[in-house]
Amino acid sequence: MSYSVGRVADLAGVTVRTLHHYDEIGLLSPGGRSHAGHRRYDDGDLDRLQQILFYRELGFPLDQVAALLDDPDVDPQEHLRRQHALLTSRIAELRKMAEAVEHAMEARKMGIKLTPEERFEVFGDQDPEQYAEEAQERWGDTPEYAESQRRVARYGKDDWQRMQDESADWGRRYATLMADGGPADGESAMDLAEEHRRHITTWFYECTYEIHRCLGDMYVADERFTSFYDSIRPGLGQHLRDAIHANAARAAS
Repeated sequence: MSYSVGRVADLAGVTVRTLHHYDEIGLLSPGGRSHAGHRRYDDGDLDRLQQILFYRELGFPLDQVAALLDDPDVDPQEHLRRQHALLTSRIAELRKMAEAVEHAMEARKMGIKLTPEERFEVFGDQDPEQYAEEAQERWGDTPEYAESQRRVARYGKDDWQRMQDESADWGRRYATLMADGGPADGESAMDLAEEHRRHITTWFYECTYEIHRCLGDMYVADERFTSFYDSIRPGLGQHLRDAIHANAARAAS
């Protein structure tokens, strides 16, 4: 079975001119000719063209492609193994680049002054803007949301790192409290709930006791928040909600 130059161009997604050029430089010379002298490509030619296009996609110049393909010590299977390894590596790099671009877009949207590298370093898998669009829909017209936006626009890497460190330390101490059997309405739990409220006030907006109560209820009602707190220690979301309510009642008394 043989194919015309036009058909091969269509199959491979290249131009006829490209195929003519490959023939002229000896990179891909078709195995046959028609009675009228036109180029005819057989299956072996198509295999070689596929190899050429793989290497070209990987950035190899044509002279290196020719040298690789004409190396008598390398069989076709070895070419495929090499190309697979190179393409797999490139796909991984492109995925990382895509993630970096996505993080940069989110950082720009929220006004956070972090490079994509810093965002990966500081947050890892926990993205502070994971629910940014939803937050804007829920609270975008509130003064608290506006204040939060104004503050985070000033934060740099060190600020976010300090915030993360404070949260992690608070989480460890709350988990220890629960492990020791501390009740949600005990003094220690209420003190940690108050620290939680002040953390929000310090970094984002003035978190009143009423707002804090609403947040505590959301930590239980929204499974995403429950999952986050329960990842620190199972049951922490509900325990924190109860401690927040107890702390608010203590402040009001």
